[in-house]
Amino acid sequence: MTGQGSDVRCERVVKIHRLGDQDVPALAGLDMTAAAGEILGVVGPSGCGKSTLLNVIGGLCDVTSGRAFVSGVDVSSLRGGKLGRFRRDTIGFVWQEASSNLLAHLSVLENVMVPLWLQRSRRGSKVNAASHAHTVLGALGVGELATARPHQLSGGQQQRVAVAVALAASPSLLLADEPTGALDARSALDVYAALRSAREEFGVTVIVVSHDDGLGRYCDRVVELRDGQTAAERSVSGVGPVAGSVLLIDSTGRIRLPDDVRQALNGTERVVVRITPDQQITLRAAEPIPASDLPGDSA
Repeated sequence: MTGQGSDVRCERVVKIHRLGDQDVPALAGLDMTAAAGEILGVVGPSGCGKSTLLNVIGGLCDVTSGRAFVSGVDVSSLRGGKLGRFRRDTIGFVWQEASSNLLAHLSVLENVMVPLWLQRSRRGSKVNAASHAHTVLGALGVGELATARPHQLSGGQQQRVAVAVALAASPSLLLADEPTGALDARSALDVYAALRSAREEFGVTVIVVSHDDGLGRYCDRVVELRDGQTAAERSVSGVGPVAGSVLLIDSTGRIRLPDDVRQALNGTERVVVRITPDQQITLRAAEPIPASDLPGDSA
């Protein structure tokens, strides 16, 4: 089941953190979209703004400027109880650390039931909550762990249960921040498979950020962030190979060239751009400016 999740749209989002007496930009006019029911991967080096982006979409931090929409709702404008209710009913979160996802003194089943109790939905009674929790755990392949405590699980099992907790209240958007950062390769694959199951079984939109190059095999599309902006994206066919790669033009018309292209241009800061009638675009290094033409004192 797909296509029932939230659509997401970020428009010129700027987020500046204040560190001491310095302003540090985490997002610098970022534009990004995710279609309803899509699994979108977000990659990039440390400090590029990946986690800040998720926090903005999830309503966990304010924006300095710009807007972030989830299902047409401007999350960046919500405050107080309205924001709390929107997060509770619309968004599920999965964090890197198990201690942030699971309550150690509760069983796996009880952990998954907690969001239902808090939501006070029509499934809010303990009997119905337990039935729904069993259904979610079974869909993610961890139903046999229902009576275990978190400390009895492997890291990969903990994160798959964390996905179940995030899905318990039937959100339309699932945000996962480095969910495999502390896992080995085999466990990481199991968690990515659980995220795909979340989309296939429950129709949610999934946005996951990671340093892991293997993430792309489990996404429909991968967006690369650089310096707080979307720099490039890759379209992926199911779990197969990359189907195409494109650079993104931001709202001011800027393009960030990949490192290998910049190296091929021998580090030049000036390029010549040519566009053919069939929309083929070429770049080549510009001729250096003669020294006599450079500004400076006259002899």
